[in-house]
Amino acid sequence: MPLNDTRIELGGSVWMTVGGENLGGSGRMALLAHIAERGSITHAAKAMKMSYKAAWDAIDTMNNLAGEPLVERVAGGKSGGGTVLTRRGVQLVENFRLIEREHRHFVAQLNAQAEGIADDFLLLKRMSMKTSARNHFAGPVTRVQRGSVNDEIEIEAAGGHKIVAIVTHESAEGLGLDVGVQAFALVKASSIVIVTDAEGAKFSARNRLSGTVARLLPGAVNTEVVIDLTGGGSVAAIITNDSAQSLALAEGALATAIFKASSVIVGAPA
Repeated sequence: MPLNDTRIELGGSVWMTVGGENLGGSGRMALLAHIAERGSITHAAKAMKMSYKAAWDAIDTMNNLAGEPLVERVAGGKSGGGTVLTRRGVQLVENFRLIEREHRHFVAQLNAQAEGIADDFLLLKRMSMKTSARNHFAGPVTRVQRGSVNDEIEIEAAGGHKIVAIVTHESAEGLGLDVGVQAFALVKASSIVIVTDAEGAKFSARNRLSGTVARLLPGAVNTEVVIDLTGGGSVAAIITNDSAQSLALAEGALATAIFKASSVIVGAPA
């Protein structure tokens, strides 16, 4: 198009949401497609020009929101195994490609019909939410206990896990939090305590999510621990390297993530 061409043309993109949270668009679907093609998270991340950690973060988010694994590890082979898409993951990529193709046709037809009148419209794009919190849990509100100052909110996330949060009564009303309303809970990885032997122990923290250690990503001072939860979903925590060693954490080991209800930030789709 010439530099002095000021025509306005219509465009658009397709992405999927679950409870107002971004499941994925063309970027995340491309990541899944690369995993299917290459059988490796590392190679898929390189093809996408993203870090290994960023790739896993995206996969964890998609697994949590989908309510079931889209990616799984397989053992064996000369290289010791790899990573493949589950049947649901393959189906999701195929269906997204069909939807994206139909969307391109729709936009092309709309562009042709809108020629000469597009300048008269203001095109709005809804901003997607970004947050520094590592853990996102989305689902319906299953219980609300009102208080004079604070309310206790319970959200049922993927896999049936219950997340309990304490928010001010004013915030609960402002967000419209009530039983059945879709909401999401955000928890920073640094707010989570990891326990490996919680049998019979009692804690003041309301939230306890148990599963098996899926990944350990050690750094200079801290280690990121990702736990695949029983029933689906995952949770990530940041603990010191000394703590990881004293707990004898290893992939496949049983572990429990514990965090206070006051450490949970609750939001609702706009």
